Amino acid sequence: MPITPMTRPRQRPSDPVRRGKMPLAGLLQRALTLALAGSGLAFACFALPQSEASEDFRYIETRLLHFDTFSGPTLTGALQSDGSASLSACDTHSQRALLLMEIPLAEAALRSGATVEFDQHIRSLETRSSQVLACAPRDSFVWLLAFDLEVLHGKLDDHAFNLLAMSYETSPNEAWISVRRVVLAVPLLLVAPESLRPSILSEFQQLVRNGFAGDAARGYLHASPAIRALLRTRIEQLDPAGRKAFNDALQPMPAETSDRRNELDRRRS
Repeated sequence: MPITPMTRPRQRPSDPVRRGKMPLAGLLQRALTLALAGSGLAFACFALPQSEASEDFRYIETRLLHFDTFSGPTLTGALQSDGSASLSACDTHSQRALLLMEIPLAEAALRSGATVEFDQHIRSLETRSSQVLACAPRDSFVWLLAFDLEVLHGKLDDHAFNLLAMSYETSPNEAWISVRRVVLAVPLLLVAPESLRPSILSEFQQLVRNGFAGDAARGYLHASPAIRALLRTRIEQLDPAGRKAFNDALQPMPAETSDRRNELDRRRS
C-alpha cells in the first residue's frame, strides 16, 4: 500500500534518541548480554510479557542506532518471535527496532539475488512503515525508510521525493537521522526536485561542521563525479579544520560502504 505524505507539518523541537542504556530486569539484561554477543537476540524476545518485550526491543533499537550488527539468523529469529508479534503497532520505538532489524535482511537478499525473499522483506517493511506512520506521522526515520523503499523499487518520481521531503521537514537537525539520510539522498541530488536540493546540500555540509565528517564522506563516495563537484563547493565553504576533517575521512573508506549503492544503481538501470 503506497504511503501518502501529509500536508505540511508544524515544526517541533528536536527529540533525539537517548544514547544511554535502558535499565532492564536481571533476566532480560542477561538475555541481552547474549544478544550483543551475537547468539541470543531471539532468546531475549520469545516468551516475554508484552511490556517486557517492548522494553527489550527498545533497548535493541538503541543498539542498532549505534550501528551494532547481528547475524542474519539472529535477526530473523527475533522478527519471527512471539515477542515481536505481541507488540502494538503504535509502540513506535519497538516498531522502529523491527524495521532496523529487517532492513539488513532485505539488503542481504538484494545483494544475493534472492528475489522472492527480497520482495517478502520489502512488503513487510512497507506494511510496518504504513502502520507506524498512521500512529506517529512525525516519525522522520520512517518517512526516510518509506523513501528508501521507493528507491529499492526503482521509483524516483515526485511521490518518492515527497517522502524524502517529509523526512527533512519532520526532523531537519537530528544527527542520528542525518547520518542515514545523507547516504540515501546525496547520490540522488541531480534527480531530486530543485526545491529539495538545498536541504540535501545543507545537511551534507552541516554534518561535517557537527563532527560527522565520516558519514558525510560516505555520501560523497556514493555520488557521481558531477554531484561530487557540487559537494566540493560546500566543503570549500568550511573552515580549515572542517575541510581537513572531511579530507581525512576520505582516506581510506572501507570497500563495503559502496556495496549497497552499487546494487541499487544496477537495480535502477
